Formats: sequence, structure tokens, C-alpha cells
Amino acid sequence: MTPFRTLLFAGCTVLVNFSVPTNGRAQSTPATATTSAAPASVSIAAPRVAPILTRWEKQVTPENAWREYPRPQMVRQQWLNLNGMWDYAIASKNSAAPGSFQGQILVPFCVESTLSKVTKSLTPDQRLWYRRNVTIPAQWAGQRVLLHFGAVDYECGLWVNGAYVGAHTGGSDAFSFDLTDYLVNGSNQLLLGVTDPTSTGEQPRGKQLLSPRGIWYTPVSGIWQTVWMEPVPRERHIEEVRVTPELDSGRVRVDVLMNRPSDNPTSAIRITALDGTQSISTALVREGRTAYLRIQNPKLWSPDSPFLYNLRVEGVTVTDPFAGKPNNQRPRRGETAEQTAYSSAPVTGSPLDAVTGYFAMRKISIGKVAGSGAANQPVLLLNNKFVFQNGPLDQGWWPGGLLTPPSDEAMAFEIDFLKKSGFNMLRKHIKIEPERYYYLCDKMGIMVWQDMPSGFMAGQQESVGDKTEPLRRSKAVEQYELEFRRMLDQLHNHPSIVTWVVHNEGWGQFDTDRLSAWVKRIDPSRTVNAASGWNDRNTGEFYDIHTYQPEPNAPDPKTDRVVVIGEFGGIGWPVQGHLWNPEMRNWGYQTYQSAEETLAAYRKKYAKIVEYYQKQALSAAVYTQTTDVEGEVNGLLTYDREVIKIPVETLRQIHAPLLK
Repeated sequence: MTPFRTLLFAGCTVLVNFSVPTNGRAQSTPATATTSAAPASVSIAAPRVAPILTRWEKQVTPENAWREYPRPQMVRQQWLNLNGMWDYAIASKNSAAPGSFQGQILVPFCVESTLSKVTKSLTPDQRLWYRRNVTIPAQWAGQRVLLHFGAVDYECGLWVNGAYVGAHTGGSDAFSFDLTDYLVNGSNQLLLGVTDPTSTGEQPRGKQLLSPRGIWYTPVSGIWQTVWMEPVPRERHIEEVRVTPELDSGRVRVDVLMNRPSDNPTSAIRITALDGTQSISTALVREGRTAYLRIQNPKLWSPDSPFLYNLRVEGVTVTDPFAGKPNNQRPRRGETAEQTAYSSAPVTGSPLDAVTGYFAMRKISIGKVAGSGAANQPVLLLNNKFVFQNGPLDQGWWPGGLLTPPSDEAMAFEIDFLKKSGFNMLRKHIKIEPERYYYLCDKMGIMVWQDMPSGFMAGQQESVGDKTEPLRRSKAVEQYELEFRRMLDQLHNHPSIVTWVVHNEGWGQFDTDRLSAWVKRIDPSRTVNAASGWNDRNTGEFYDIHTYQPEPNAPDPKTDRVVVIGEFGGIGWPVQGHLWNPEMRNWGYQTYQSAEETLAAYRKKYAKIVEYYQKQALSAAVYTQTTDVEGEVNGLLTYDREVIKIPVETLRQIHAPLLK
């Protein structure tokens, strides 16, 4: 077992002090911004068995845990779901792989969660081991076999049948291993070792804290999204499809990437757009080229009408349209002659590989609109029209699964509740969801501001009023940008995502101007919010304030950026019988004890939002928050999603002036 020690256990762990805000997000004025002092040492609180569960969490079993296809944007027909019971063990991270295991864990729920059936801490000096045997279906013979992980927090290494396959670092992004060369006939053993520094590290981790309190929650370690396998063609297969609608020109851009490029002139890509099952546009291009599909009279995607076109992508073989001509007489890449010739080249044989997905025709942009309340104030546009974006801060935490939702039905319930309540947007707060979540947002019609998960250590967070940003170590910057780029790539095709949020409230904020420009260059099809709350660096496309006063403040007008309220609200109401821990301080930014008081406070806050929208061209407002989370009780729903604190019809009536 020596290879386990030499490959993974080089190096050491150093525990560091860590400080976080303990009283929630700061108000919009420096006088109210406070943070706690760093604790003398890192403390670790054992995770609690959830005292309350959502109705969907109560229904989770090893047989039904996340059975849906996990990647709706790139579907193949053959696949094998590996969610269910795996063997697990927790050991010192400088130990060899265990010879025996301590029990079983329900994948894809993290080791700290109640639904995992373990509910134990993973400390920074420990390693979590997973083991499972799997038999490859006979019909996959002759193909390559890929093993996919939706997400593993945070670093992991994989062995198959005792052989080291590879490693991955990053807690929120999907990744894969090619297992083909490691497999044998019959049963194959998968062994995964995971470490997680949580809040002793500088890595992106969102709201996780080893000793959770206030706005910081129970850690998540190990596998927390679906694990699955699929066969792909042995020689080459479609690895990536990037879809970008170009509404103004009436077309959609599609970039298809194979796992290995080819210079063979007979290799081509065929792309078909469908309205339901009816083909409406087809493009055939030489492999490695961008394709454009014309969409006549496009049906636009919006929260009111979230229309999705279907998409089929195929790797095909064509007759070389320039057969017999030497390279110096062939058209160059991108020349019209090449595009024209390949568009009508005869296709021979069956597709080498095929995937299906979907796309939408929608545009998000910024402009000035007459009658928007302030003639010189830029506003957010959807499909070239000013649409006020009204949404909640959405943490995406669950009492039994923590970062892992229990099911499609549970996620759909929340989105449906928000839409019926008069919200057309949500801000996904420093968490990346499983891809099926964004599929539901696409399908049901709700816009998403997607935060990049933050991460920092003591001394690396800003305070309100700081004039410069903290310095960050080069390796931490590299990892942050790597994980950010993965998020941009993996979520690019989802039309519901309209804005990328680079930083939140100075939580490890750095290089704001450079990063916001970098994100915009990578994805010019969306808007970029450089910094939500606290210290504005006069960059990006948003001026975003956080204001938790009983009556929210208005952002100052800007002539070069939209103005938004990235967080407000925070009305707390601890509903007895639905609390994470009745013995702790259950808090909100203002806390009330009745439905009547809560509703009156909500009306008061939203009256100001409506005023700012009508008179000052406020573009968006984000109410804190969708649900209670652990000790926070400022949700519109209780943490178990059983109590709606303000009736849906009342919420919609309050929001109605924003939806015109």
C-alpha cells in the first residue's frame, strides 16, 4: 500500500486563525460594519443530526437518491448511476488506505449531513475514504468508460483496482476520469480519498465554517453531487458543447469540442435545432469550426415565457469537398469558401457520437430607456427591454442534505414558490448548484445571478471603508481563477443565468477590476457584477449596495453602470417548531414574533424598492432570503420549507408594481 502514502501524503497541514463576520452582512454605511476578532485557535463543532427535515428529505432512500440524468445540457442514452451506499472510513490523512471500513455512507450526501447516514466531522488533518465495487455493463464493450463526479469537496485522488488514476482539486465543479485502461472483466473496485481544509484554507468554499455560527454554516466534505459512468466512442467523442444565442442577428452560435482534435478533412460536426421534435435549422461544419444556426422568428426566453429549443449535436464523416487539392490550394480556416463547401458536403455512414441538449434565444444587456425613471441612468435589459429584476438571496442549503438538495421535486417547489410570489430572479449566493437546478431554472423561467463561491483566511477580508484590497498569495489566486473559469465554462449554456457576481462583501475580495474585466472578456453575453456590497471599486457593470435598515437606502445614481440593491430585507421571524436549534439565538436583521409584524415590515421595505424603481431607475433588488438557514430565521420559508411566512398571493400583490 506504499503508493497511497507517496502519492497523496507529501506535505503537512498548518492550522491558522480565522475570523468571520458574526453578526451577518454589514449595513450599507461604515458605522454598522462589524466583524469579530479572530479566535485564538480553530475550533471544530461536531455536526448536528438535523432536528427538522423537509418533506422531500424524509423520502430519500438509497434506492431513490438522485436517479435523474445529471447533465441535461449534454445527454447520452447509455449511463450508469452510482449513487447509493458506499463503504466509508475516516482516518488520519498521513495514513495509508484503510484495510477495513467503518460503515456505509449514502452518496451523494456529504459526510457531515444527516442524509448521508454518517453525520460526522472531517477535520483538516483527516482523510475520508470511499469504496465501491462496480461491474461494467456488457453492452459497453469496445467503448471507453468515463467516471463522472458532479462535485467533491475539496481534494481527492482515485484508484481503480489498486492502480492510481488521477486527482482533482476544487469543491464545486464537475470532473471526470477515463477508467478504460484500469478496468477488468467482472467486478471493479473504486477507491476515492478526500481531504478538505474547510475554513483553515484559502480555497473557495462559500458559507462553510468548522465551527458554524451566525451566517456561517455546517461544513460539507466529500462527495456531494451525483457520481455516474457513461460509455463513449473508443477513438474520439464529443467532450464539450458551447451554445451562445445572438438575438440581434437571429442566430445561435455553437462551438463543439472533441476530446482530441482532428486535422482530417472528412471529420465534421452536424448540429440541429428543433422546436419540440420538428427540425427548424441545421448546420454542418468542418470539425474545429464555429457553427451558426439561423433561427427564424425566434421564440424568446423570459420568465413569463421560458421557451427552450432542443439541440442535437453529432460527430459525422463527410466526403472531403476539396479532395485531391493540396493544402496550399484549400480555403483557410474561417474563409467563406470552406464554410459553404462543408455546409453541403455529403454525410457518409452513421454518426460517430451524438448528444442532445437545449438552448434558448434570450439577450441580457445594459442600456438607457426613456421613461425608466431617470433618463441618464443605465438599466438592465432583457431581450432589449427594461425588466426589473426582483429576487431573493438564495443560499441553497437544506437541513438534511446541507449543500445537496434532496430531489428535483424539492428544487422545483422552491422555484415555483418564488415565481408565484412575483419574483423573476434569484441570486444564487456563493454556491454552485447541481446542474439539474439550473435546468429547472431554464425550464420554469427564473433569471439567476450566479455568485462565485468565496474563500479567505484571517487578514484577507475587507472591512467597509477600506481603500485598498488585501493581498492574496499567488497559488490561491491561481486556484480561485481556475475554479471561476470552470464555473463559467460548465454553466455557460444555461439561459437562466444572466449575471456573474465576482465578489461578495469583501469576503476575500481581490483584483476586482482585473477579474471583472476578465469575466466579461470570457463571457460577453452576460452582465458582470464586480462586487456586491461593501466597497465599490468603480468597475464592472453594476453599482451594488447592501442595505439592511428598516427602510432600505437608495444607491447613488451612476451614468456608466446600473444601480441595484444586491441585498436588503433580512426580516427575522423564528417560527416555533420549525427551528434548527431552539436553544440558540435565532436571528434576523430585524426580528419579529408574529405574522402581522413580519408582513408590516416587509411592506415597508418593498414600498421603498418600488419608489426607487419608479423614480430612480433602480434595476434590481435582492431580498434576504428564500429560506431560513440553521440559525438565520430571515427566510420567506422556514428551513424545513413547511411554513410560508407571508402568503404567496400577498407577496405577489406587494411585488406587482415591479412587474409592469
